[in-house]
Amino acid sequence: MIHYLIDGSGPLMAFAGILFAFGFTCLMTTKFAGRLPRDMGRDFAVDGKLSAGKPRGAGLIFILVFAISALLFSDINLELFIYLAMVVVEMLTGYLDDASDKPWGEYKKGFLDFLVAVIIAVTFLKFNSSSIELATIGITVTLPPVVFGILAVILVWVSINVTNCSDGVDGLSGTLTIVSLMSVYVIGQIKNMDPEFSYTILLFVVCVLGYLWYNASPSILMMGDAGSRAMGIFIAIAAMKTGSPFLYLLLAAVLLLDGGLGLVKVFLLRFFKIHVLKNIRTPLHDHVRKVLGWSNTQTVFRFTIIQIVISVATVYLLMMSVIH
Repeated sequence: MIHYLIDGSGPLMAFAGILFAFGFTCLMTTKFAGRLPRDMGRDFAVDGKLSAGKPRGAGLIFILVFAISALLFSDINLELFIYLAMVVVEMLTGYLDDASDKPWGEYKKGFLDFLVAVIIAVTFLKFNSSSIELATIGITVTLPPVVFGILAVILVWVSINVTNCSDGVDGLSGTLTIVSLMSVYVIGQIKNMDPEFSYTILLFVVCVLGYLWYNASPSILMMGDAGSRAMGIFIAIAAMKTGSPFLYLLLAAVLLLDGGLGLVKVFLLRFFKIHVLKNIRTPLHDHVRKVLGWSNTQTVFRFTIIQIVISVATVYLLMMSVIH
């Protein structure tokens, strides 16, 4: 997009790109939703059987539209191209799982997520420093590249999987992803994030909005692993590009708690035979619906409200630290 800025047409092209991303997502979803694999329902999830028969794997559509939009309307450099490629790879692994008659095992998916996370970490270190700014207190720490790389792999892997686990209520994970990414976008403007990457955040958000047009309760299709895993990896990359990756803990707090508690619970039980959170269903969106009696709409709105409050407080704290 830089060459457009020279002749003054950049803002117009950026505007057109956002409209294109949303409109093309809606168009392709309408045209191809019927060709997606059908959901079989989930016995272990609250109201899981209600999803049986709905098209799933819609992440294939909106992630491909995102990639096409970014290639058409952004000034793609090598770093950004690799990130786009890894988002698409993560989407494809999720889609192949969605379309498979026999679901892929947890270890297979986890290993593939690990490989993608390593590529992201190596790419980031190639084009960025290993310094981490503790943004809310204004301290910058430079880590050894190996340590930074390990932390980056953990961040990407965790983000992929907690976002995937949070996908269980119509509109929930998509809406939380939008809140998290727009929070990153605002912070990116404060911290002078690379404008090309900032723009891809907007493209990603409007593609998710195009998907939510069809996924709003009661949904007519679902993103599947194809969407949730791709969203998770993009949130992690966006957090890293702020230069303050620990902000992920706040800007994606609800996703982290909703999907992450279940991962911790299973990990401790499977490998250490430690049974924790016995009275809490995971993911948390199942707990609030089954135990607290929240409706799907209440769950989406209340989880989203919580994340907005945390994000607004985080942005304010960061702005105050910059001013002072």
